Amino acid sequence: MPPREPLAIAEPAAVDLAAVAVRVRELIVAMCASADGGHLGGSMSLVEILVTLYHEVLRVDPTRPQAPDRDVLLLSKGHGAIALYAVLATRGYFPVEWLDGYAAPGGPFLAHPNRAVPGVEMPTGSLGHGLALGVGHALAARLDGSDRRCVVVLGDGELQEGSVWEAAMAAGSLGLDRLTAVIDRNGLQLGDGTEDVITLEPLADRWRAFGWTVREVDGHDRGALRAALTEPGAGRPVAVIARTVKGRGLPYVEGQVRSHFARLGETQRGRALRAVRRGIR
Repeated sequence: MPPREPLAIAEPAAVDLAAVAVRVRELIVAMCASADGGHLGGSMSLVEILVTLYHEVLRVDPTRPQAPDRDVLLLSKGHGAIALYAVLATRGYFPVEWLDGYAAPGGPFLAHPNRAVPGVEMPTGSLGHGLALGVGHALAARLDGSDRRCVVVLGDGELQEGSVWEAAMAAGSLGLDRLTAVIDRNGLQLGDGTEDVITLEPLADRWRAFGWTVREVDGHDRGALRAALTEPGAGRPVAVIARTVKGRGLPYVEGQVRSHFARLGETQRGRALRAVRRGIR
């Protein structure tokens, strides 16, 4: 295999990723204040996961988003698209000002991921399909002789889809050790708690039964996430169960089903921004 062109892996140490996370949350709030609103709670719970991946873990080059040996991230929980857009903007894939056009008629920034946005790999949001796509990416990399990684970010509610477990079984059987599944385990879905709809626990044991290496972390702790996402999987795919809080950063809706979707008015937007900025650390 010929030598590949080097890609950027991590941000310089001088970058304050706590401040980046706050900026991402500000952008999520702004998009939820658009005429169409946005999926607030599940985007807020994703922030540290995506910031850690794009700023510290994934081998990517924002100036060459289609570089052949880039690491690939698939946001299977497509309703978290506004978090993905905000993180791609902070990583330099496109100017942050482009997000002012979120939900504009004819624009690329839709409620679910759109490949017209630089850095978005696949359109997702028909829940339960992302992991199967990730299996395809990981298997293709193996056949190409490439060491590129594929990371699939899933919502815990979508684990109720049988197609997720078909893909998990295939990945474990094939020993796809360049595949990582990150589960945003915020415990809530559209109408209720996940355990009140279809029981997922013991979740870690279920992944292990399919042949995966499993790591459980605080999904808002960037150091714990970085460690879980960079340690090799010892010949197995890796499942990182990231325990998060839906609506993180907005204390008055944290951990509540009602945070799922919001169309914020000007007063609500101001309140949300003040709450997010108080949370910088």
